[in-house]
Amino acid sequence: MNEDRLLLVEDDEAFAWAAGRALGRRGYEVFHANEFEQARKLVEEKEFDYAVLDLNLGNRTSLDLILPLRERNPEMRILMLTGYASIATAVRAIKLGADNYLAKPADTDQILTALLTDSDADAELQPMSVRRLEWEHIQNVLEQNSGNISATARQLNMHRRTLQRKLQKRPVQR
Repeated sequence: MNEDRLLLVEDDEAFAWAAGRALGRRGYEVFHANEFEQARKLVEEKEFDYAVLDLNLGNRTSLDLILPLRERNPEMRILMLTGYASIATAVRAIKLGADNYLAKPADTDQILTALLTDSDADAELQPMSVRRLEWEHIQNVLEQNSGNISATARQLNMHRRTLQRKLQKRPVQR
C-alpha cells in the first residue's frame, strides 16, 4: 500500500498523538514534529503530500514553514491549524500558500475535510458578534505591531494590562 506522507507540526503532545494515530489509521504515513527546528529538519529531509501546521509553536510560528514546504512540493496540501484563530492570521497563512485554515478544537474528520478542500472565499458569511469583531481588530493591530503588546495598547488607546487580559482569553465565537 502506498501511503501519502503527512507532516504534522503540533506542540500539544496529546493532540498530536491522537491526531497522528487517527490519521495513520486512515492510510497516512504521519511524521510528527513538536517544535519549529525539528519540523524544519523534516521539511529538508523528506517530501510530503500533506502538512497540518499548528500556527503557534512556543515562541515561533509555523507560517515560516509554508514556503519551504511549497518549494519542495508545489502540489502538496497545507492546512494551518490554530487554537487562536483570527482573520488576520488566516489571510496571512493563505497568502503565504496554505490551502486552508482551521480553528481548534477540531477532530480528525474536520481536519481531513479542511485539508482536502480549498478555503471557500464564497462561503456565506454570518455577521460576527461585537465581541468577535473586537477580538479580530485587536489581532489585526497586534499583527501590525509585530506582536508588541505595548505598541498595540497605545494604538488601541487601551491600558497594556487590559489588553493582556483580553489576549489571554480564548477567542470568542462568531
